[in-house]
Amino acid sequence: MPLPDGPRISKFMQRLQWIFNPFKLMETSAEVYGDYFTVYPTSNQPMVFFSNPQAIQQIFTSSLEQLDARTSNQVLQPLLGENSLILVNGLIHQRQRRLLTPSFHGDRMKAYGEIIANVTSQVISSWQVGKPFSVRDSMQEISLKVILRAVFGLGEGERFRQLQELLPSLLDLTGSPLRATVAFFPALQVDLGAWSPWGIFLRQRQQVDELLYAEIQERRDHPDSSRSDILSLMMSARDENGEPMTDVELRDELMTLLVAGHETTASALTWALYWIHRLPQVREKLLAELDNFGDNANLSEISRLPYLTAVCQETLRIYPILPIAIPRVVKSPITIMGYEFEPGTWLTPAIYLVHHRPDLYPEPKQFKPERFLERQYSQYEYLPFGGGNRTCIGMAFAMFEMKIVLATVLSQFQLALADNHLVKPTRRGITLAPSGGKWLVATNQRQKAKMPVEV
Repeated sequence: MPLPDGPRISKFMQRLQWIFNPFKLMETSAEVYGDYFTVYPTSNQPMVFFSNPQAIQQIFTSSLEQLDARTSNQVLQPLLGENSLILVNGLIHQRQRRLLTPSFHGDRMKAYGEIIANVTSQVISSWQVGKPFSVRDSMQEISLKVILRAVFGLGEGERFRQLQELLPSLLDLTGSPLRATVAFFPALQVDLGAWSPWGIFLRQRQQVDELLYAEIQERRDHPDSSRSDILSLMMSARDENGEPMTDVELRDELMTLLVAGHETTASALTWALYWIHRLPQVREKLLAELDNFGDNANLSEISRLPYLTAVCQETLRIYPILPIAIPRVVKSPITIMGYEFEPGTWLTPAIYLVHHRPDLYPEPKQFKPERFLERQYSQYEYLPFGGGNRTCIGMAFAMFEMKIVLATVLSQFQLALADNHLVKPTRRGITLAPSGGKWLVATNQRQKAKMPVEV
């Protein structure tokens, strides 16, 4: 059976549009072809995009014998490594996920609340009243310091300093649509020397790898059972055969957590601060909730505030950081929405399109946190972290961090958009992030400047 119809433009042009304007490619295709269509976003491999919640439920709940996850290795493998939780499949993925899950258990996650609040206060203390600043830079500094402390237990020292400097630089190599083309076109991945784009990437990656392996070796040489950071937990974890993770596996998972754990959260926080200050009614309602909660509240209670939660949910709805979930490849014939798909077909839940369905989200282009107070959405209607057995392992941590950072920032500064700046989504590697610039300004420090730190 042939694949469903899709855009008539060439595969090459589809890939370019996916890099430079993916939302337009998805929206125009959905307007013409409806709830499912075939596109070629990253290679010559066709993908069938779905935006129907019932279809997505079937994809997320199918067994590994019928559907298994697949990612486009050419995009992520050079950065994350072939053992990354994002890239492995089947039984290997199940093993890696079991080893990593305890690190993100709810009780353990809450212990990071004080780190998040303190790091945020430290970073924003450099903001000067009346001087516009780059929100992205500040949020990236916060999220990177948080993840370095949570993952490595590092808060200072030369290795901490080098990682803090190298990781943003490495990610910035694909930090614009034009620079991101090197990730989507393997032919451009050629080392032409220390000043070529791919040559710079390879050399910076080597520097990061040396730091990661040095940290792993130091932990092996000097084990410390009192440490509770994620790396220590990963090193002590054993699979069902009693086997630990190898150094290479640890490196790849560390890189995955460092990249996925700070780049995406920084983008989400930047979007949140944009919408909060673009819409005065949202800002005032959120400030009222935070101010009325009282000085004796702890961080866990603050993270459960309904309107703050709704603001974070709506931020991830309107411009999800990842526009699609991890594709699934058909292993045995499956019928979805009356269409039979043969083995080898790639089926892809289109997160952005689901989040912009008017039947689920009336006026989908409008930022309305209230929609999450008025209605409960299923995991197939709202899926910013993917779904099924590939749901982002750091989902709870990311949401918790977003809430604590926003509450800390808003408790300490009055902020405003500079010149009513318009921020738009732009590609950063495989993610979609807010456009840059110094578009936020502190207008005053707030009287309620103390955030509770007990969890």
